[in-house]
Amino acid sequence: MKLTSLVYSLLIFVSYTNNTSRNAHDDSGRVESTLMENIPSSHKNTTVETRKEGLQSKAPSHKAWDELLQKYVDNSGNVDYKSFRNGATKLNAYLEALAQNSPTTAWSKNEKLAYYINLYNAATVKLILDNYPTNSIKDIKKPWGKDIVKVGDDLVSLGYIEHKVLRKMDEPRIHFAINCASYSCPKLINEAFTASAMERQLEAATRGFINDPTRNQFNANEAKLSEIFKWYKGDFTDNGTLLEYINGYLSTPLAVATKINYLPYNWSLNEKN
Repeated sequence: MKLTSLVYSLLIFVSYTNNTSRNAHDDSGRVESTLMENIPSSHKNTTVETRKEGLQSKAPSHKAWDELLQKYVDNSGNVDYKSFRNGATKLNAYLEALAQNSPTTAWSKNEKLAYYINLYNAATVKLILDNYPTNSIKDIKKPWGKDIVKVGDDLVSLGYIEHKVLRKMDEPRIHFAINCASYSCPKLINEAFTASAMERQLEAATRGFINDPTRNQFNANEAKLSEIFKWYKGDFTDNGTLLEYINGYLSTPLAVATKINYLPYNWSLNEKN
């Protein structure tokens, strides 16, 4: 009887400790971006469970998504949504494959990054296709707040994946990898992200975005930046100032006294003409 009571007490303690740790880890504080739109209250202090299936569960292939990107997205990141509808069946099958093979504790960080970046981008394309034709993703009701993305047994929103998963992975370059189907967003690259190429892809996406004059403009005294750097400033300044972060990707560094302003954000659909 005493042994049974002891085991029961230990189980209660472990359960309480796990729940407390999970809630503390997920308290992300004030969100700076308007893109964190109406994440359902049921998701505020929860995370998508990482399956504990050890080495038996391998990360899924992103080949199908890679093939779709090469076929329907040009080198500038513009999407032929009209033709992409012909690939909707393949896109849905890919998303279902991801849903059935969600991350496990055995996966590396890069495997998880590839999973969630590709999932976010593929689900965003599906959202546009489901509402096509549209002039802007913002013409769709609560595009980042609806639970439309399946991960294992959970349904979550695009905003949840961005703010409650990817932004918690200590990798600010994800902001230049995920695409919100708009011209001012970082471009949708026409290849899938993979664990093996992750460093190269993130560096290329970041350098390309910062040096793109349609998204950031620099002169001797002023930096006109994308509003992404305003919305997510805290993500880029853990180890220095915002200018120091940007200077890491410029051939001609900005002076410390450079004035920062922000360019208007173009939410028009990133559609290939």
